Amino acid sequence: MAPPLQPPLAPQLARPAPELPDGDGWWYEPKWDGFRAIAFVDGGLTALQSRNGKPLERYFPEIAFPPGRYVVDGEIIIPGLDGGQEFGALQQRIHPAASRIERLSREMPAVFVAFDLLALDDASLLEQPHAERRARLEALVADPMRLTPGTADRAEAARWLEGAGEGVVAKRGDAPYRPGERTGMVKVKRVRTFDCVVVGWRPGKAGEDTVGSLILGMYEPGDRLRVVGHAAGFRAAQKRELRGLVRAYETGERGTADPSRWSADRELEWVALRPELVVEVRADQVSDGRIRHGARLVGVREDRDPLSCGTDQLSG
Repeated sequence: MAPPLQPPLAPQLARPAPELPDGDGWWYEPKWDGFRAIAFVDGGLTALQSRNGKPLERYFPEIAFPPGRYVVDGEIIIPGLDGGQEFGALQQRIHPAASRIERLSREMPAVFVAFDLLALDDASLLEQPHAERRARLEALVADPMRLTPGTADRAEAARWLEGAGEGVVAKRGDAPYRPGERTGMVKVKRVRTFDCVVVGWRPGKAGEDTVGSLILGMYEPGDRLRVVGHAAGFRAAQKRELRGLVRAYETGERGTADPSRWSADRELEWVALRPELVVEVRADQVSDGRIRHGARLVGVREDRDPLSCGTDQLSG
């Protein structure tokens, strides 16, 4: 008999929220920094599907599941030594060479962390409340599959926002599973601030003589300056104001066809600055020693020594 659910199956999604929801009936789980995936198991793994419906099993040959007949929603992660997740190592797996995938699967094996049970044996559980699905998932999970931690205590979940994780996902205990919909779940990202040295800027696209983004750096031990990301999303007035601010620090070095020493960044046009301007930025995703997405500028820090802007800010 065919399983009650077949791929492709859109995962249920979470709405962004500024803070954890309060009140009875909420269940809280840590937000993982990996690849969302739905696993279809019938004796053994039959399909491992990405969030957008693409097959993932060939990229993660080391991931295995306990025997049974079920469909489980979760996250593929590579655990880091610091207790976080190695998202950069995960991205390296999406590669056409089978030999490379096999080598990386031995060097840095990935694991599957389960957080929802969608079908068991011949029954779909989509209409069951989350609390019931969670209870059945806890009874099912066994090595090598892992179970995500969870709590009904909002204060305990709030401490996760202060730790090394990416944030918290809150789920209504009475909510069914709605594939592809943002209902019954919210996510709160961990927002952190950093002091960075501005090592360059890129022109804005909306008008001449405006700043589109600031290239951010931090000092590694030994006072080696390393690019860690960029700040963007400025208002129109800010773009003009920042152009006046950075002008005093320009070195005269610039480029349009070669990203030069900032080869990790995709945009090519850049203008270098002396490493003297310090800014405070806010970001919600950090991994592999970099600010993953564009940070938001909080303000200029004239009270900070550039050498005090260390990469140790990116850990913990």
